[in-house]
Amino acid sequence: MTKHLFARYNEIFPKYWNEPALTDYNGTDSYTFQQVAEEVAHLRNYFQAMGIRQGDKIALCGRNCAKWAISYLAIASYGAVIVSVLHEFSGEDIEALINHSEARMLIVGPYVWKNMHAEHMPNLESIVSLTDFSLIATKREGVEVSRDPLPVPQNNHIFTVRDLDDLLLINYTSGSTGDPKGVMLSYRSLSSNIETGLQFLPPGGRQNVVSMLPLAHMYGQLAEFLYPLADGCHIHFLTKSPTPTLLMKAFADVKPYIIVTVPLVIEKICKRAVMPALEKPAVQRLLKFPILRKFVVNTIHKKLMKAFGGQLKYFIVGGAAINPDVEKLLLDVKFPLIVGYGMTECGPLIGGCYVHEFVPRSAGHILPRNEIRIDSKDPYNEVGEILVRGEHIMLGYYKNDEATRATFTDDGWMRTGDLGLIDKKQNIFIKGRNKTMILGASGQNIYPEEIEGKLNDMEGVVESVVVEREGKLIALVFPDYEGELRFRQTIPELMKENLKKLNEKLPKYAQIFNIEIKKDEFEKTPKRSIKRFLYK
Repeated sequence: MTKHLFARYNEIFPKYWNEPALTDYNGTDSYTFQQVAEEVAHLRNYFQAMGIRQGDKIALCGRNCAKWAISYLAIASYGAVIVSVLHEFSGEDIEALINHSEARMLIVGPYVWKNMHAEHMPNLESIVSLTDFSLIATKREGVEVSRDPLPVPQNNHIFTVRDLDDLLLINYTSGSTGDPKGVMLSYRSLSSNIETGLQFLPPGGRQNVVSMLPLAHMYGQLAEFLYPLADGCHIHFLTKSPTPTLLMKAFADVKPYIIVTVPLVIEKICKRAVMPALEKPAVQRLLKFPILRKFVVNTIHKKLMKAFGGQLKYFIVGGAAINPDVEKLLLDVKFPLIVGYGMTECGPLIGGCYVHEFVPRSAGHILPRNEIRIDSKDPYNEVGEILVRGEHIMLGYYKNDEATRATFTDDGWMRTGDLGLIDKKQNIFIKGRNKTMILGASGQNIYPEEIEGKLNDMEGVVESVVVEREGKLIALVFPDYEGELRFRQTIPELMKENLKKLNEKLPKYAQIFNIEIKKDEFEKTPKRSIKRFLYK
């Protein structure tokens, strides 16, 4: 039986009442479990004074910080619905998603708010600053709410335990203004995944966590916030963009027990700091002798562990396939590597495993509370679409019945859009993706079609395809050669201008590095869709 996440928090908070819970690593805010409870109680009163009812939507958009987490807990425990929007979307896209969600309140960080306009969001009744919970704007007259935290007794009734099947969260998977997909997740979905996390990756007492992935994405939200907090961990939020220098300093200072990241982070470290040393002739000679090889392996292991703070128990990589050479190196030196698999619609867990059970090139095995099926006649040998079902699966897409119906089979299985196999031990092997999503360096979802849509509207562009090369986004463009005389400039000059204009419309993580001009039209399917797989 799945334990409600707030039932678990009601046990954990009194136990660690005076211990630190949420801290801004490169900021000033830090809260004990008691102070988190008091701030949550204060915000719930705030919502009531603002006329927010249970089931109303409250949008939350800002950089990772302790107050983001407190806002999340307050909205959920009040019984309102969290609308989670990535702060790196453009101001225009954020406004469109808030309008689509029908949110009545917005809690927003200053970095985001400076690019937004209240008049563009007519349904909003109140806008609250994520900096200090002060009112930025409101349509409700005469509302006065104290900013002081409310005293809360140290007992096990801090959070209201609501029905597991109630809607908890709408998580927008992209910044699309044309056909947005708001994934609806219940308390049951996240509670189930928290239980899975605690079963497979138990923190083992008071531990530290560095929250660096965007909290607005389910990967970071579950693995770096909800699950570790459920066992009393101390979470340190990186409130600035996680540069390599900042990350390594944070790991050294915080000494986390778990690190959750995307492949690019560990690949860069290994390729820059480890592999060059291994390729030296002297080291290669040492590796030929078993005793000396063991010494080299232990040295690399210690070096990597020290780089990540020295207390690391689990290093989880997800979102995309890890480089085979890097994976082999990490396994050879007995680094605590886990490669997992998931998606927002599953809140997000699908595959994972214990450290000692990881099978190379796999995405872990099927996790508890989760079923998987390969849509092929021989799932062990014939690649097919990966289908999943379980209590963690989304309720559907908000106000998008057509997309919801297309995602589920008639007998209730959810289509992941990924292609793969399973083995006899239920390990998952992803062989390809039906989807075109590109994973950004910090875990952001990048949807090429959205960028292409903006680019295709620009002068001189007939059609385009956005691809990823060595961590950079490249736009392949077939230009309007016949209309070149109209442009009053050469096509290369025009594309240079288009690149600048395009990047002004895109979030930083989705910036296009270069536009590559194609001489010929893209190859098409009979339905006139571009054969994307031909272009890299």
